[in-house]
Amino acid sequence: MENIRNFCIIAHIDHGKSTLADRLLQVTGTISERQLQEQTLDDMDLERERGITIKSHAIQMNYKKDGVNYVFNLIDTPGHVDFSYEVSRSIAACEGALLIVDASQGIEAQTISNLYLAIEHDLEIIPILNKMDLPSADPEMVTDQIVDLIGCDPEDVIPASGKTGLGVENILDAIVARVPAPKGDVEAPLQAMIFDSVFNSFRGIIAYYRILNGKIKKGDRVKFMNTDREYDADEIGVLGLDLIPRKDLSAGDVGYIISGIKNAKEVKVGDTLTLKSDPCSEAVKGFEDVKPMVFAGIYPVDTEDYEELRYSMEKLQLNDASLVFEPESSAALGFGFRCGFLGMLHMEIIQERLEREFNMTVITTVPNVSYQAKNKDGAEYMINNPSDMPDPSKLDWVKEPYITAQIITKSDYVGAVMTLCIEKRGILKNQVYLTADRVELSFDMPLGEVVFDFYDKLKSVSRGYASFDYFAADYRESSLVKLDILLNGDQVDALSALIHRDHAYELGKKICLKLKELIPRQQFMIALQAAIGSKIVARETIRPVRKDVTAKCYGGDITRKRKLLEKQKKGKKRMRQVGNVEVPQEAFLAVLKLDD
Repeated sequence: MENIRNFCIIAHIDHGKSTLADRLLQVTGTISERQLQEQTLDDMDLERERGITIKSHAIQMNYKKDGVNYVFNLIDTPGHVDFSYEVSRSIAACEGALLIVDASQGIEAQTISNLYLAIEHDLEIIPILNKMDLPSADPEMVTDQIVDLIGCDPEDVIPASGKTGLGVENILDAIVARVPAPKGDVEAPLQAMIFDSVFNSFRGIIAYYRILNGKIKKGDRVKFMNTDREYDADEIGVLGLDLIPRKDLSAGDVGYIISGIKNAKEVKVGDTLTLKSDPCSEAVKGFEDVKPMVFAGIYPVDTEDYEELRYSMEKLQLNDASLVFEPESSAALGFGFRCGFLGMLHMEIIQERLEREFNMTVITTVPNVSYQAKNKDGAEYMINNPSDMPDPSKLDWVKEPYITAQIITKSDYVGAVMTLCIEKRGILKNQVYLTADRVELSFDMPLGEVVFDFYDKLKSVSRGYASFDYFAADYRESSLVKLDILLNGDQVDALSALIHRDHAYELGKKICLKLKELIPRQQFMIALQAAIGSKIVARETIRPVRKDVTAKCYGGDITRKRKLLEKQKKGKKRMRQVGNVEVPQEAFLAVLKLDD
């Protein structure tokens, strides 16, 4: 146990975590030159295409120093704020963290929030200055920032480059010297914490765990304390680039277990694994429950695929514990699920993964957040879906969730960023100059204003230099109304939105204009209306295509042609009464891209 080191890599998005992890794997000889590729640990096509890490990835490495063999368990974590739940789970399984900072960009918002997570868990922090090979690197200034942030000595900061391999040996030596060995009692009853799980279509569910006390052997009868289920450990082992089976594992090790579990509900991330014959007295204190920030409906394009979608979502939830869903139905779209996500990127990735991994084409409704409401009779409840909003005459108040947003940007863009935040009903709380040209702005903002396009706009106004991080604050009273979209007088519940009264008219107009572009013309006129209650606030009309059959009216008097057109007009009027309007899938997401 003295020679085991468990550590994770934390950083802001795109500061070079995965590239540096590649170099660590290469130098320790964990993977051969033939196996090496860009972002080796990122096994999803989606991760490589976008150049981001979506899942935490655990791997074991062996390293020899001064004749002693060390075992390193490394967990590479995502950097984006939407995947911070993955980071919190990885941190719970480690004793140390490599804090990577880009030498050209300096400290960003996510660097700070991930660092605080690590400090809360008493992890040993090893600061690393990455991308030293870039011509724009400014090591002196960024080193000063790191020293200010964590209070270390400038000599403790290791200069490195994931691309050239500079400083990798120093990092490995620092891990041996500075990360504490895991503490635990090998003789105590088995106590292991599950921090991740994946589904394998041939072998069932594979759970990843970190052993805190005791030991486990192949063939042992194990018990999951949270779900109270028992299984045989058919195969146990450690996590290399592939799974490496072992006869036994003991305290301090990170490994996997295959026990033929087929049902996704039977494995919970954060659960405690113990032996049936000699159970531990108490469960490990797992990590906090996930709190979804954004809600949206996910519906199958064909209603018959509902059960298949449920099956796919359960499999996906196993691999992404931050996804929350429950069944719901919509008048416009049939049966589907109300899903909770950690943010807009998370929602986009889930939709993409459903299509790629499970061949499920889905329709996603307009995202919204959850609100608190109170009726005049004193009943309080949560509104997760705009269709749950009661009649305004019965309402006493509605409260919406606020977040505290931390934005770090260059001082040149402070004005533009402030203007954007104030437009989104933000309240400036604090402004701190971290260095001469870097400012940290703190705002209180309604979450409902942030979930749509705030992040994209922030990147635009700051030319990509602003970094954004947020955490939930509280609920505050607000003047909210329900905006309904009507097609030929029929309400489309999937397009309804709860919105602040001041923005309702403007948004109603924009949605109607966007839908006018996207909904194909029919042989009858379509009225698009935006309404608040019974009051119509915007209207657009989709003109009918003129499909007049006048082929048999050659020659003769014009009245013959008129008579035929009048007859067709009556038929079209009838068609309008019974005609269905097909709304394309893009229309449901159009609301997100109104300014494009």
